[in-house]
Amino acid sequence: METSEASIDEAVWTFPGARAPDRRRWVDASGLRLAVYEWGEPDATPLLLVHGALDFARTFDGFAPLLADAGYRVVSYDHRGHGDSDHADLYNWVADVRDMLAVADSITREPCLAVGHSKGGSLLVQAIQALPHRFIRFASIDGLPFRSPHADSAVRERKSSLTGPVIARWLDARRRSGELERRPGTLEELAQRRARMNPRLSHEWLCYIASHGARRDEQGWRWKLDPAIGVGGFGPMRVRWMTDRLPGFPIPMLAIFGSEKEPMGWDATADDLMPFFPATTEVHRMQDVGHFIHIERPQETARRILQFFGA
Repeated sequence: METSEASIDEAVWTFPGARAPDRRRWVDASGLRLAVYEWGEPDATPLLLVHGALDFARTFDGFAPLLADAGYRVVSYDHRGHGDSDHADLYNWVADVRDMLAVADSITREPCLAVGHSKGGSLLVQAIQALPHRFIRFASIDGLPFRSPHADSAVRERKSSLTGPVIARWLDARRRSGELERRPGTLEELAQRRARMNPRLSHEWLCYIASHGARRDEQGWRWKLDPAIGVGGFGPMRVRWMTDRLPGFPIPMLAIFGSEKEPMGWDATADDLMPFFPATTEVHRMQDVGHFIHIERPQETARRILQFFGA
């Protein structure tokens, strides 16, 4: 429950099992400042933990401590335009990959362990395929997109047929993006809005993450997420960029899948991707769980990942 509002930046809202990071620092990514958070001893084995789209690192407050308590230095960060990281003039997939590598370089130059949820998993897939010497093992928490083999071509055909008015609306939206603001409200109202995308998560948890993912001004609380970012706001991404290369994935991977579809999920099942996995991939299915597996079942998710990492 909410116990006080002692600070203009943060409400004291607690949740069972959630623990704030032990340390916070900043990383410069080509002039953009990224907020970085760490759980665990600073000299422990490093583990990079990457969140998904429209999320932020503090959504790992109930999950990261479980990995840290097993002996890891767990490092996460807010993507550009998310959480406390700087907003950018433009958002795209390649910039997100470069930001992630800047954080990884700030942790260690040795091969490291990595865990990614949703978009964070897909970013890691691309980075690992490009720079396999930087990573040793990878766990994906519903982080592998998939659509039918014809989906990408259909998207290209639709985009090629865009009319002038559609393009003009997109350009107008880009032009106004610097003037946009997130709608204010109470923390509970922000939690209720988030529940439309996360219907399986409890109201108490959504209030907790709102207290860390929003800031307050004279009109109320607003999500810190850059208003210019939408559901498709991180640039072009083709599923085939991943699936065509997945059979040759260079390091051992644990792929964790839930069973229930959600508005923010990839809608990818283990059966969809089984034909693409190399022999070094371990697949773990969890029943009666949605896209946010590590929030619904933090203990079970952490236990399976720790087993895979050999802890």
